[in-house]
Amino acid sequence: MSFLQSIYREYKARGLFGIKRFIVKKYFEKPKPIKNFHQYAQYFKGKNGIEIGGLSPIFSKEIPIYKIIENLDGCNFSSQTVWEGSIKEGKSYNFYKAKKGYQYVCEASDLNDIPSEKYDFLISSHCLEHCANALKTINEWLRVIKKGGAILLVLPDKNFTFDHNRDVTKFEHLLEDINNNIDETDLTHLSEILKKHDLSMDLAAGSIEQFKNRSLDNFSNRCLHHHVFDFKLLEQIFEYNNIEVIEKSFAKPYNQIILGVKK
Repeated sequence: MSFLQSIYREYKARGLFGIKRFIVKKYFEKPKPIKNFHQYAQYFKGKNGIEIGGLSPIFSKEIPIYKIIENLDGCNFSSQTVWEGSIKEGKSYNFYKAKKGYQYVCEASDLNDIPSEKYDFLISSHCLEHCANALKTINEWLRVIKKGGAILLVLPDKNFTFDHNRDVTKFEHLLEDINNNIDETDLTHLSEILKKHDLSMDLAAGSIEQFKNRSLDNFSNRCLHHHVFDFKLLEQIFEYNNIEVIEKSFAKPYNQIILGVKK
């Protein structure tokens, strides 16, 4: 990803705050791997996996697993996204230097072209909150990894993002979503989001009217955070899906990291 593409991605995702953080981190900070990185590395070194939601700097810096992975395929919901621009299905997922995996274009909750138990692991950064049906999505992610395979998720800590006024989603609500087969057209949380979303931390969203219009078209852009997560909720999700929690970590400024293994 080029410098300009990275700037554009950060602006679209987090406004001027995102650009500021990107420049500070790129030129003035030297992110170090998290202290317990060795506990994570053993689940990815020399193995084959898939990343949902596009490439993420955190897997190059704070959790630098790209360089130790044997192969990594990628998946995004559309051939045109706010964060990555244009993407094309095929052998084009350039995850580390000259190493490329296969780029899929399909829903995170419906990896229909991928056989069951194909991968040793699955990773995803800042994606699950954009999925309307979290439990259905996690269930599909587990389908494509082997028994004993790792699932590594990074999600925003609401206390340091534009979601800070919202409550953490109740697990019971996630159960209702999967029982009602909620799909990506769902806008159940829109009224809450419009009321509590801190636009001062999301300048790319524009005015409240622009933000509302973008949100109403969420099926096309997927910018909404349907749900708000903390470690307690993530642990409930893992328990429900028979995933053993291996590690939990924070990475500044707003990343919650959880690693589990499919039982």
